[in-house]
Amino acid sequence: MIHILRRGVQTGLLTIIAALLSIPALADDWPQWRGPNRDGVWLETGVIEEFEQPQLPLRWRVPVGSGYSGPTVADGRVYLTDRLTKPKQVERVHCFDWQTGDELWSYTYDCEYRNVQYAAGPRAAVTVYDGLAYTLGGMGHLHCFDAASGNLKWKRALNTEYNIQMPVWGIAAAPLIEGDLLIVHIGGSPDACIVAFDRKTGEEKWRALADRASYSAPIVINQAGVRVLVCWTGDNVVGLNPQTGALYWQHPFPPSRMIIGVATPVFYKDQLFVTSFYDGLLMLRVNPNRLAVEKMWHRKGPDERRTEGLHSIISTPIRLGDYIYGVDSYGELRCLDASTGDRIWEDLSAVPKARWSTIHFVGNHDKVWMFNERGELLITTLSPEGLHIISRAKLIEPTRDQLNRRGGVCWSHPAFAYKHVFARNDKELVCASLEQ
Repeated sequence: MIHILRRGVQTGLLTIIAALLSIPALADDWPQWRGPNRDGVWLETGVIEEFEQPQLPLRWRVPVGSGYSGPTVADGRVYLTDRLTKPKQVERVHCFDWQTGDELWSYTYDCEYRNVQYAAGPRAAVTVYDGLAYTLGGMGHLHCFDAASGNLKWKRALNTEYNIQMPVWGIAAAPLIEGDLLIVHIGGSPDACIVAFDRKTGEEKWRALADRASYSAPIVINQAGVRVLVCWTGDNVVGLNPQTGALYWQHPFPPSRMIIGVATPVFYKDQLFVTSFYDGLLMLRVNPNRLAVEKMWHRKGPDERRTEGLHSIISTPIRLGDYIYGVDSYGELRCLDASTGDRIWEDLSAVPKARWSTIHFVGNHDKVWMFNERGELLITTLSPEGLHIISRAKLIEPTRDQLNRRGGVCWSHPAFAYKHVFARNDKELVCASLEQ
């Protein structure tokens, strides 16, 4: 009897250990826009060094509608938003099992796109935190769900409530969690470009700025001993108190032609930069001792083809030490000296040259993973000496809803989690293993 009990205990312990080992580690999640820290960094180890074949074998694929929003992954689930136009216009929020692609829950709501160009679907990635999932649609529908069950906790119709001056490409910036607040960049009025809500109840806690909205997602940095909310609006780069919305500092960066800021601000040590398709790259020095910034340099070419530094549009550049790497206006991969903005080199092998040609960069230790708009995944290294492509493989096919040119594109940012990559186009969401 004692022997049987001991054997049962051992079996039970082994079962528990096996179950625990099968649960993805929280640190390996990709729970929001550009990863755990919104910085495009993937800390996973034990992933492949190169691809074995030109097409990545898929673990699973599931049909979805169109949209620009990238997938996010948290607690063993994959989240994605999309849009359907028939029999009526709706936006949808989906949740899938990460291992099988089985749909766990889905939520649909009416959403008519009005005065929004490039209307393929939602732009903002789902933000998942503390058991809740937050979605922000292209027309400003804000929802909070129980992340596991899909039960709706609260919702806000921001376009109606805040009289949004709707950007020409709709609402795009992914919601940000800071403490007990959910912060959104929407361009509302009065003085509601940036709005913070109680993340559990949806109650407004503060609003700030009369600026127009851009498409750039906010980030939080540490400066002079405090947390600073950095937002690149349609008119300025600003630093706010994330708990109150009070303005710490502001640097004007008005668009010369139209609001077109999409890339996320990039912060490294005491330097902060933003980059725009028409207006080039602006580098600010963030004062480490007081809440202030000053311009270091601004590089802008005479037009979108004759560019000097980095005129990015969809992709956020990557900062590696003293150098910046990013995609210029027509797909030129460039390296810049971060201290001056001087160009070190240019390379045209990572993505075909075309207007708005896009690469998403994700740093993984000494490698940089690139997902280009042709649906290819590249394992590379970047240095002042140049680009070295170690390996390249097809992950997913381009589709035409996002852009009906050059055979379609893949403009949505992928997610990297559990030693896998997750990517979408306008027809499907796919998962492929990157495990060594």
